[in-house]
Amino acid sequence: MNLRKHDNKILGAATRFIMVTMGSVIFAFVVKTFVQPANLFPAGFSGITVLFQRIMSTYFSVKVPYSAVYLPLNIIPIIIGLKFLGKRFTLYSIYCIVLSSLLTDIMHKFTITYDALLLALFGGILSGIGVVLCLMAGASGGGTDIISVFFSEKKGIDVWNYIFAANVVLLITAGVLFGFDKALYSIIYQYAGTKVIQLLYRRYQKHTLLIVTDKPDEIYQKIRELTDHDATLFKGEGCYGGSEKPMLYSVVSSEEVTHVMRAIKEVDPGAFVNSIKTEKLGGYFKQEPLK
Repeated sequence: MNLRKHDNKILGAATRFIMVTMGSVIFAFVVKTFVQPANLFPAGFSGITVLFQRIMSTYFSVKVPYSAVYLPLNIIPIIIGLKFLGKRFTLYSIYCIVLSSLLTDIMHKFTITYDALLLALFGGILSGIGVVLCLMAGASGGGTDIISVFFSEKKGIDVWNYIFAANVVLLITAGVLFGFDKALYSIIYQYAGTKVIQLLYRRYQKHTLLIVTDKPDEIYQKIRELTDHDATLFKGEGCYGGSEKPMLYSVVSSEEVTHVMRAIKEVDPGAFVNSIKTEKLGGYFKQEPLK
């Protein structure tokens, strides 16, 4: 059975709902407990919302609710999600967007420390965990998360670093208006969150497998069975023994590597496997669509 299909059966609606709810609570908690006390600026649409709130509060003495800005900003990403990423993914994302926005407005603000560096670092880590929870449940926190998932699904590219780079404009604006110390701490916050996402969520990361084995047919069938990916067979020669050594070449997603390598060892304990992280991939690579 395909690993992703198997995982989707295990991950029921109740589990998805709980994970998205937890992610939403984390988003709101981070804004009230880390972002606001340290005057940080999150990434993406959340950062735009916080920046707009502070501009209105500082320069016009007008208090604008978080949801009044964040919800309208997500209209276009939601349309993109409905059109290209599937109704289930988008509906869970809408739930996360609405819940996290409302919780941010009603949750009390409190400070656990006055150290801006600690707030930036651990706030970023918690924010990244919230994003990962939503992504693993087949949803997102909205905004640039939906946009990045869209490009990853259509282009097969890990775009989190590009999203991080795009936030430089927001941080420069925030630095000019409110001081560059806050902008620099916000870079730490955003970087920590990005690294947590890249570490824990590996759907769009790829690994190349080079498998030297005496049982290429059996191993190829295992790869097909577990991942639904293909492989290429090369005929080689062992330099030490001079005997023919078949080698299979295949590319799988990073979340599948452990399962595939375990299966290879079960079929051929003597197989030599080299797993290489793939930075870029051209051509067709089957990606299970979001549900």
